[in-house]
Amino acid sequence: MAEITASMVKELRERTDAPMMECKRALTEAAGDLGKAEEILRVKLGSKASKAASRITAEGVVAIHLSDDGTMGALIEINCETDFVAKNDDFLKLASSCAALVATADPADVAALSALPMGDGTVESTRTALVGKIGENLSIRRFVRMQATGKLASYVHGGAKIGVLLDCLGGDDQLAKDLAMQIAAGKPKALDATGVAPDLIDSERRIAIEKAREAGKPEAMLEKIAEGSVQKFLNEVTLLGQVFVKAEDGKQTIAQLLKSKAASVAGFVLFVVGEGLAKKSNDFAAEVAAQAAAAQK
Repeated sequence: MAEITASMVKELRERTDAPMMECKRALTEAAGDLGKAEEILRVKLGSKASKAASRITAEGVVAIHLSDDGTMGALIEINCETDFVAKNDDFLKLASSCAALVATADPADVAALSALPMGDGTVESTRTALVGKIGENLSIRRFVRMQATGKLASYVHGGAKIGVLLDCLGGDDQLAKDLAMQIAAGKPKALDATGVAPDLIDSERRIAIEKAREAGKPEAMLEKIAEGSVQKFLNEVTLLGQVFVKAEDGKQTIAQLLKSKAASVAGFVLFVVGEGLAKKSNDFAAEVAAQAAAAQK
């Protein structure tokens, strides 16, 4: 049997936010397989164990730069250690300057961006100097440069914690703005079902089957139930399948909205600051000890 370590329990807890002892039992049942353990928890606990994809843990900002004609844009995420620094003027200036460089110079990756000229030196020397001035580590995490097929729209939300770039064909500026806001609110994983990873779909199908089986549903109905669950999942995680947040009837989907406006979406990019990163935790050992003591009582 695989050894279940404290670090494995911690990682599963961060992925799911499930109780610690439940995480340990799931890991034991899954023989140490984190992916399988997460599925087990979702079967047992439902939506309470589905935080992995949207967990926001690090600090920083996103910044966007658009060309004057709206056909070229860049979206960048730069991280820091505290939210206080994320509001620092020099830090915000670094983020906006880097976004402009991405749009104009088209660097291949973060290393190439870091080597580009900035001020009296380079992006990297500017970053290093700012680290010394602020006394906190700063890092350029990721960026994307988008050349529009139609016209770009952008949206920044939540104190520059969420950023969206959208390539929209047809429609008007209001439609493009509404779509960018929809993406920030609904956080779709893809434009449509073809962009959703097959393993995510397979996982949803397995979970639906196991939940239906545990609920005592007939075996003959499991596949049909699973198919319905998968379709619901795809509607939630694809932009075209989501219900438009401003729909007056609360039913109109983005696909229906676009059709009514003779418009389409060529693509989009969504950055959520800190998504997928782990924030340092100083109280995990204390939490383990507290729960162990409670279990003994």
